[in-house]
Order: sequence, then C-alpha cells, then structure tokens
Amino acid sequence: MRALFLILLFTLSAIQKNYSQTCSCESNFQWVKATFEANDAGFKYIINKKGKDAYEIHNRLYLDKIKHLPNDRSCADAINSWIRFFRNGHIGINYLKEDVPAKPIKLEKFGPNYNDFMQYLDRKNNNDTLEGVWTINGYKIGIKKRSIDYVGFVLESPNKAWEANEIKIVFNDKGGSYYAGDKTEEKVTSVKRIGNTYLKLGEATLHKVYPATKEDEKVEKGYAQLHVKKPFFEKLNETTAYLRIPDFEITEKPLIDSVIAKNRDIILRTQNLIIDVRNNPGGSDATYEQLIPFLYTNPIRIVGTAFLSTKLNNQRMLELSNNMDFDEASRKTFRKYYDQLDQSPGEFVNLSEEKVDIEKRDKILPYPKNIGIIIHQGNGSTTEQFLLLAKQSKKVKLFGKTTHGMLDISNVNIIPSPCNDFELYYGLSKSFRIPDFAIDDIGLQPDYFIDSTVPEYGWVDHVNKILNAEN
Repeated sequence: MRALFLILLFTLSAIQKNYSQTCSCESNFQWVKATFEANDAGFKYIINKKGKDAYEIHNRLYLDKIKHLPNDRSCADAINSWIRFFRNGHIGINYLKEDVPAKPIKLEKFGPNYNDFMQYLDRKNNNDTLEGVWTINGYKIGIKKRSIDYVGFVLESPNKAWEANEIKIVFNDKGGSYYAGDKTEEKVTSVKRIGNTYLKLGEATLHKVYPATKEDEKVEKGYAQLHVKKPFFEKLNETTAYLRIPDFEITEKPLIDSVIAKNRDIILRTQNLIIDVRNNPGGSDATYEQLIPFLYTNPIRIVGTAFLSTKLNNQRMLELSNNMDFDEASRKTFRKYYDQLDQSPGEFVNLSEEKVDIEKRDKILPYPKNIGIIIHQGNGSTTEQFLLLAKQSKKVKLFGKTTHGMLDISNVNIIPSPCNDFELYYGLSKSFRIPDFAIDDIGLQPDYFIDSTVPEYGWVDHVNKILNAEN
C-alpha cells in the first residue's frame, strides 16, 4: 500500500479543550501551550533534542512578556514567535480579528505629482537610468535622486494606507531602507542593478516601466521564467527541454498534467530535461505523479509517516470521513484510519502497511537521459518530498541552493482558539526518517551549488550548460 501523504490538507476541528478563560493574552497563551503539547506530533521529538530545561527557560521568558500584552495582534505575534522554538514549518498562529484602527502612520512626502514627474522624465536628458517609474507588488513608484541618495515615492498604490508621494524607498549604493505595506521600515544591506530594468533591494525586486528601456533578452527571459505563475514547457535547444512548475497545489494538477501530456513526445526525444521548481512551496504529492516516469531508474523508496493519536487529532480524520466532497471510497478509507487511530490513544500509529513503500516500475525510459532540477530556499513541504524521490534516480541532479526545510512533521491541523481570536495550526504526523535524516529547519542541499556570482535570471542557462557539458 502506498505510504500516506496528506501534506497540508487543512480542516477545522470542532473539538477543543474546555477552557474557561477571559480571552486575555495570557489565557490564550496557556491554551496554545497545553493544546500544542498534547497534540503536536513533533513536540516530544524537539523536547528530547533541546531538553526540558531549555524549554522551561523559553516558557518563562515568553510568559513574562505575554502577561504585559493586550489580547490583540501583538499577542498573537508573540505566541507565534514562542511556537518557533519547535520548528519553522507546518506550525503557527493565524490572527483572525480585524486590527483596531490605529492612528494612520504618516511618512515623509517627496517629489512631484504623477503628471509633473512624467513631464520631468520626458524633459530630462536621462543619463541617470535609475530615475523613472518602477513597479513592485502593484505599487507604481517614482525614483528620483536627492543629494547622494535615491528616493522612491508612491505614484499609485493598491494599499489604501499609502498616500501619493509618501516615501517608500531610500537607498544608495551602500544600502538603505524599504517601507513595507504596513509602513514598517526594513533595512536594506544590498543594492544591485540587474540588466537595464531590474533593481534588487535586499529581497525586493523592482521593475522599471518608464522611460521605456530595451532589456537584455537573457535578463527578460530569465525573470519571466522565475516569476511565472502557471506551469509551462519550452524546448531550449536541440538537446534540452525546460519544464517550469511554480506550484504543487492540488488545484494545479490538471494544468501540470496537461502541459506534460502535450509535450510528452518532445520530452521523450530530448536528451536533457530541466525541471524548475523555484518558489514552489509544496501542495499535494498527487501533482507530481506524471513526472516520475521520466526520472525513474530504480525502485524508489518512500519513507512513510506515523500519526499521533489524540481525541483532537482523530476528530480531524472523522470529519474527513463525513466530508461529502470526497468520493465514497475515500470516505471509507478515512473512516478506517479513524478507527485505527481511535484504538491507540496517545501513540503514534502507522496507517500504512509498511514503514517504507517501494515503488517499482517495469520500464526505464531512455530519454531524458539527464535531468536537472533547479531548487532554492523557497521550496518546502511536498516539493521537498518530490525532491527526496527524484534524488534516488541515477538521472537526476539538483542545482541551486538549500531548500527551506519543512517536511519531517507534516499533515497540518487547524483549530480556532476558544475565543476565536486566532487559529492554531500544528502537525499531526511524524516521518519515519527522523532522527536519522532530518529535513526540518535544515533543508535539502543541491548536488551543484549555484553561487551568488550567477544571477537568478541566469540559473537556467547555467544548468543547461552543465547538462550539455556532461554529455
């Protein structure tokens, strides 16, 4: 039986511990602490690693802080920070209430209005190519030089909190400041011009839209590949095909399957295949099933998970068994799992027949002969599960940077707090890989590290050259 992977299948559980509380920050913290300790599949694993003393010190520090906080977003943020003691993925607090409107933050204003700025750009013999209109996350920003700095001010904003001409960016070649959507300041330590129309300020990337500037074809194409939202295929040259998959969400499966089916014959005639999963955060393992035949060379070992049986956790499986969105066969399977869990309270239960499922196929496809998968820190969860399978193939090499690391504790459950201030989400299952092969907060490393001298827009070309040099 195939090992059970229900990564990131969310459901609200109706069962909660009967907490009598006044909806203070401290009482909310105590509810999260007790609920998490009793139900999270990774709690005891981390306590055994870090020690009870470290946990008690951590609790005392946060309890002292939380006692002095009002029951609002600042409280939820503090609890969310407290819970990071355990791991960074498949865990957290989602604040539900609308923030009490605070006095609007007014930032310094700078620059002419939209029309005057456009006229200024048209009049100027613009040798300074940083001055112009740039876009980022729906904002239109005018950048104009002021003394030794460049100032980015709002021309148009999708966020009503921002007024025209408020300063959003201040920078020079040594760094600067970037103001986020809530107007909090984020320091920028690196400023890098990329091509003719891209500007990288720390992790933020701006694109110049006026005055119109011709971009280098490689830069434009590389950024288009990186920021695409839907799967697509391209034949790069006679020996290499390229498949971009930005998301493994289950809703993307029809699109992924369609792109693969449409181009299957080309892939099977091409020596190299590049699969680009940058920025792919995960989703469902069902979405990558059609990729397995291309990379298969030998039996694939899929290490399974065990579910922690508690009354709260098992309720989630019972709800799935009664959910009419699933077909009858699936509902019966969920009911079987519930019955298995219900028989072993307080224990980890393997819902599969084996700890390790071994996938064998009758055929090894001659082409593609070499497969390069492009990865980086934006990959986690199901994407890392795909990479674990792919790494076992003799055809596959990983290129890029270390992934995020969020796979050991998985299958997320979400429950509302007793006062409905926020939702707590935590993991129901623990991988049989740990502690021998941990991924959480560590990530998966590439076979070929792509260093910072290779710009992001050039990663595909970089991998293409290596694959063809190895032939």
